[in-house]
Amino acid sequence: TEASFDFENKMKLAYEGDEDEIIQTIEAGNVSLPLTGSLITGSQSLFGIKTKLKFGKLDITSIFSQQKGKSQVIEVKGGAQTQEFEIYADQYEANKHFFLAQYFKDHYDEALKNLPVIISPVNITRIEVWITNKSGNYQDSRNIVAFMDLGEKSIIESNVVIPNPNAPDFPSDSANSLMTLKSDSAIRELNTVTSMLQGQGFNTGIDFEKIESARKLSPSEYTFNSKLGYISLNSALSSDEVLAVAYEFTAGGKTYQVGEFSSDGISSPKTLIVKLIKGTSFTPQLPNWKLMMKNIYAIGAYQINPSNFRLDVLYQDDKKGTAVNYLSEGSISGTPLIQVLNLDNVNQQLDPSPDGVFDFIEGVTVNSSNGKIIFPVLEPFGNYMRDAIIGNNPGDSTIADKYVYQELYDSTQNTAEQIAEKNKFFLAGTYQSASGSDIALNAINIPQGSVKVSAGGRQLVENQDYTVDYTLGRVKIINQGLLESGTPIKISLESNTLFSIQSKTLIGTHLDYHVSNDFNLGATILNLTERPLTQKVNIGDEPISNTIWGVNGTYRTDSRFITKMIDKLPFLETKAMSNITITGEFAHLIPGHSKAIDKTGTSYIDDFEGSKTSIDIKSFHSWVLASTPQHQSDLFPEADTSGLVYGINRAKLAWYNIDPLFVRNQSETPDYLKNSDEQNNHFVR
Repeated sequence: TEASFDFENKMKLAYEGDEDEIIQTIEAGNVSLPLTGSLITGSQSLFGIKTKLKFGKLDITSIFSQQKGKSQVIEVKGGAQTQEFEIYADQYEANKHFFLAQYFKDHYDEALKNLPVIISPVNITRIEVWITNKSGNYQDSRNIVAFMDLGEKSIIESNVVIPNPNAPDFPSDSANSLMTLKSDSAIRELNTVTSMLQGQGFNTGIDFEKIESARKLSPSEYTFNSKLGYISLNSALSSDEVLAVAYEFTAGGKTYQVGEFSSDGISSPKTLIVKLIKGTSFTPQLPNWKLMMKNIYAIGAYQINPSNFRLDVLYQDDKKGTAVNYLSEGSISGTPLIQVLNLDNVNQQLDPSPDGVFDFIEGVTVNSSNGKIIFPVLEPFGNYMRDAIIGNNPGDSTIADKYVYQELYDSTQNTAEQIAEKNKFFLAGTYQSASGSDIALNAINIPQGSVKVSAGGRQLVENQDYTVDYTLGRVKIINQGLLESGTPIKISLESNTLFSIQSKTLIGTHLDYHVSNDFNLGATILNLTERPLTQKVNIGDEPISNTIWGVNGTYRTDSRFITKMIDKLPFLETKAMSNITITGEFAHLIPGHSKAIDKTGTSYIDDFEGSKTSIDIKSFHSWVLASTPQHQSDLFPEADTSGLVYGINRAKLAWYNIDPLFVRNQSETPDYLKNSDEQNNHFVR
């Protein structure tokens, strides 16, 4: 049949020999190679040729096929699936989490030094968040002018802005002289605000940003911490997007405001003056670069269960050859990193006594709904780590230089990723889903018999200890004792791939020698080879050519002695024969790679193919007039002039829609256009 998916196409031809023939079976088409061992498990979704030969007590099963499925292993404890995660220090969430002002950034570490208590006099009561409008939704949009220095008193970028020495330390409109500009009517007009501000010495793209029809985010598109003063966006901003805010908060019984709200009585299309958080020019040299938080990490999970959540901070120690949870030098030598970085201050009863376990404090160290880990220090692997290593001994500064990853905070994320010798800190841990007897396998249309379940190393029996829904991909543990005992459960399965794009070839042989009815010996050798779609293979996706071989043995015998011993116990009487089963296995994996990527195995970090930047030509709000190219006097002599001559050769684009009645012969169509050549002109249509 021509089904939609490969696994729905079934075909099989078979030959079966007599009992005393050497050739027992020959199968072609959809075949399987089920093996009884736990180290070498075989495969179910295969397409190829399979033969079974018999030489006396020796059975030989050989296969030459293409593998149509993929294998995976799921570990469960107490009925809950356990997932592991590992996140390196340079994998923080960029362009998603921002402080609202330098004040909140400067007081972040101090506010969280005595967890679980947050020491902050601030409570943000109202906020509006504006971004560049790329969605084409102008229902809740306004023209805005965003200033980087608005509300700032101590850290000011522009030389034009004068700080107010009498203003409080909290962010406010009165912190500097910027808000005096609103008395000039030119700042309210989108067409005149740029020339007006540039005339006063402000730099476009750095000191301020002018955004036409900026979109106000709905409360469902972001969250904010009212005590610590930062916002978290649901979606990361791109490099050319602007982020601006206006907010109001209380501190010490007084109310402070930064920026103007859309409800402050300034009607559209007049511009609103707001605080610039991220501009189109967003570099480490600018003060607002520090406003982007670089201490929040996503573990890739949602609705985290705190009771079974484990997290540790590790360091890849090259001398020891393994990852350790401490540093062996400096003032913090031997102290767990999770404690050094303020992630372990209290025990399970919230008493101030570290217990070696991550402090799961909702909204402070973790966001359980979105799976975010939040460090309660601003630069955990930077200056904070340096101060901890040095302590009271300035002579340890050389030791600190060896470990501190300051480039992570003083440069872009891409630049920091290139410094591999410093990128040795990482977060590792586990989390569990909700407990229950039903376990999702994250796969559908699983081949019959491919699911193997074991508990504590013991192979479980299908329909006795568990049941499998092969269509929906779910395992139900029906042996309640396994769930109550908390015995770790391991599920191995093979799922059908919807589309067979990459070719995977499986060849091998399994030998079974029946020494007696109770004693059996076996040997297996298999080779799995992947063929890449292209010779340019991305790093991490290298095609394998692995070989595994192994031997196994099983001995089973009845034991009357055990039966008699059990019968001697009071209140017990056995009717079934007791038996002893001994099973042993050995396997050796020989890794390799496909010859298609050369003998040494070549992979590409990035081939830059398919890289593109999309610009929607239909959205006129995304386009602006281009400036005249500089330093090309032979082509653009007007670049050295001023006034209207500067743009004399600039081309303009016009966006308009032609009414369909002009190109159709309807009653409303003017008579002079009906059946005319103008209707066939491609400039009109």
